[in-house]
Amino acid sequence: MAASIPSVTQVGVAAADPEGRWRSAFLLCWLVTLTIKILLARYLAPFGDEAWYWQESRALDWSFSDVPLASAAMIRFGEALFGHGTLALRAPFLLIGALLPFVLIHTGARLFGVQRGWQAGLIALALPLLGSLGLFALPDVPLTFCCALAFDALERAARTPTDRRAWIVLGLALGLAWLSHYRAGMLMLTGLVFLLVTPRGRMLWREPGLWLALAIAAIGVVPLLVFNANHGWVALGFQLIDRNPWSFHADGLLQPFEQALICTPLFYAVLLVTAFYCLRRAAVGPWDLIAVSALVPILGYLILGCFADDTRLRVHWPLPGYLPLLLVVPVFLNSIHGFANQTVRRFVTAATFALLVAGMLLTYLYFGLAAVPGGAGVLSRFKAFPEHWVGWYEIAAETQRHLQEPRFAHSVLVADNFLLAAELQFALNDARSVYTLDHPTNAKHGRAPQLALWQRDEAGLRALAPDDILLVVEPTARRERERADWLSSVCSRFEQLEPVGRFELYGGRKRYLFFAGKLARSDMPDRPEADAQCLATMLK
Repeated sequence: MAASIPSVTQVGVAAADPEGRWRSAFLLCWLVTLTIKILLARYLAPFGDEAWYWQESRALDWSFSDVPLASAAMIRFGEALFGHGTLALRAPFLLIGALLPFVLIHTGARLFGVQRGWQAGLIALALPLLGSLGLFALPDVPLTFCCALAFDALERAARTPTDRRAWIVLGLALGLAWLSHYRAGMLMLTGLVFLLVTPRGRMLWREPGLWLALAIAAIGVVPLLVFNANHGWVALGFQLIDRNPWSFHADGLLQPFEQALICTPLFYAVLLVTAFYCLRRAAVGPWDLIAVSALVPILGYLILGCFADDTRLRVHWPLPGYLPLLLVVPVFLNSIHGFANQTVRRFVTAATFALLVAGMLLTYLYFGLAAVPGGAGVLSRFKAFPEHWVGWYEIAAETQRHLQEPRFAHSVLVADNFLLAAELQFALNDARSVYTLDHPTNAKHGRAPQLALWQRDEAGLRALAPDDILLVVEPTARRERERADWLSSVCSRFEQLEPVGRFELYGGRKRYLFFAGKLARSDMPDRPEADAQCLATMLK
């Protein structure tokens, strides 16, 4: 599937033929892209969710309250090979992100010719959502890879139903998708639509290979079912009920505009027209599978976005629907000879890909600035402050400085929210356990049940009954209008809170408070004056 890097002689030959030129161009861009991603992965601080998945990797289970086990297992594998650190944390994800374009190249070359395959690979490197894939240790990396692999396998199986290997690969891809994220359900829905709606798909129901693939895929569901059955179906409840209002909200209709911004406007328009191009040819293969594999996720997530989760990032949801379209874009652009004159077509095509490459470069520039000292300040001037990627190294160093003080040698470290706790735990590399208060964010992101299972929440802290506590509070983790209520509740949870430090970054955009204290007794009477004084200290 993967192409080897050509020798000097091969490159000379490549210059004489189009396929060789496109291969050389892809391999050069692939190497440059991979180098950039490795550098960013090395120096960019862990995103809060990455630190959380690292925590999960230290306590592997059948699944977890937020996502299945693939991300945690991959992180565990990366650190087993390379030791503790951000690059080790992200190494398996970088590898998968680097391999994904080769899957698309392999599929594109089989369907439309070798040259079109390399062109599709180049486009994949330039699409911001896909080109940056693997930079962070997130579940969407293995999920997207499985989507590409499943499409390739199903296309081969639909074309040659007796190809047992294609069915096995399809089953493995679907099973691994279930181990990556619950959004594997959209992948299953896409396949079901193909099997029900298209003539070729309906013929596959009688093929033993289909049932073999489904049986293999079902193995990937087993860990999810085991975990949910043992823990009151908390993960499934969070994914299906807790995180979704299931009432119409019109902001979901803005998704096409969000996608146009993320994919760059001209290229997003090309993707949509390409989807229509595939739909018009969907009476025969492989166009039927391409059209279904593109439109079901794109339209499905558009509809779902109007009723489901409206508070979390969702710009990455439709990415699986773009994968088959990337294979067709070179074919589509080569077919529009009758559209305008040659000069206009060349200008539009050049502008489209120039803007696409610019979008990818801006993405790398954004993360690069977030990774270097002073870069976040530059971004904040453009109202693009990278709050999720900055401040973690500094607050970890400040916390370690406090822990080295004799008075905190035996204190229990407590963070007021799960993201801060995960970042501190990652920085300490399990040298100390970090407990978490029952912060609203914990429940919002489905992490509260997992913290309870680990006994790292407030109930676990009270069961430990520590004599002394070092409390780290992050007021800026809440919106400004919500801070006073949360900080007031923090004051009521403790007694004898003594301020021991204040740490601010980026002009107060990120602020942390350090307190020494003790847990409040459950039978302690109300103390409005003390709580008011505590709150005033926190709000200074």
